Amino acid sequence: MFESGETAFGGLCVGALITLIGVLTPAQAQAPLGARVPTPAAIPAAAVTAPAATPAIGTPGSQPGPAQPAKPAALNPATAPTMSAPIACRAPLQLSHLDHPLLHTARRLASGEPLVIVAIGSSSTAGAGASSPAANYPSRLAIELKKLFPGHEITVLNRGANGEETHDMMVRFATGVIAEHPQLVLWQVGTNSVLRDHPLDTHAVELREGIEQLKAIGADVVLIDLQYAPKVLAKSETPGMEDQIALEAKDENVDLFHRFGVMRDWHEVQHDSFDVFVSPDGLHMNDWGYACWAKLLAGAIAEAANPPVASAIRPTH
Repeated sequence: MFESGETAFGGLCVGALITLIGVLTPAQAQAPLGARVPTPAAIPAAAVTAPAATPAIGTPGSQPGPAQPAKPAALNPATAPTMSAPIACRAPLQLSHLDHPLLHTARRLASGEPLVIVAIGSSSTAGAGASSPAANYPSRLAIELKKLFPGHEITVLNRGANGEETHDMMVRFATGVIAEHPQLVLWQVGTNSVLRDHPLDTHAVELREGIEQLKAIGADVVLIDLQYAPKVLAKSETPGMEDQIALEAKDENVDLFHRFGVMRDWHEVQHDSFDVFVSPDGLHMNDWGYACWAKLLAGAIAEAANPPVASAIRPTH
């Protein structure tokens, strides 16, 4: 509103301003006088190209093979850290890619029936370090998948429990996983065994038995390995656990999402400090870390579920 006592020249300015508003966007037209409103820009969807194979993750100090160009992804501003410039969510394709097609997931999507995903794990699945339940990775994953598969009914159930190890999660399989009849199970394992210096050979047996139980219910299985965080890196068992999870995934012919490798790339290759993606406790991920992990995992799931769709719905003769 203009102050009283303005000159006739001020009235002419108002008229010119009204004429100008007629060619602005609704958001620009409704903005307070003098406010800067950016013009929305369409963000093209990047094509996802699967590499020939995903290399196994080695020790924390080892470097991955030649990386393909990282794929950037914009995060919801509400989940991004407060910084002078936004941090892009990206990772090399060979680390954020699933080697095996998600056949059960693809068939469910192709049929149009509801898709049920169970995320089971410990505190980094439950969401320790996140500012709210809405910021944990299963919650963010549900949002990202619904963007990628509009019109589909997709449910992501969070079955994370703080402090649990592999055998604790297996005790909950019957009620927390199998009873939900999922088409996809995301199993995050290994971190607490490493933090407690438990022997790796015992864990290998448990992990193999757990994978077999999940495969037996007719669900796709994706293992998720450790987080690349200071308290995990301080443990001497970390490299061995990483190798063990990768080996079991290969031997059991199930997928592995290389969370450890992705986070290592953030820190060692993209030169993001730990406080960009790790909470102040030096162990759990923060809102940005969970959101980026969920976005990359959603893209990997969409890629692995799409190729088999044509064959899944094609009639047989």
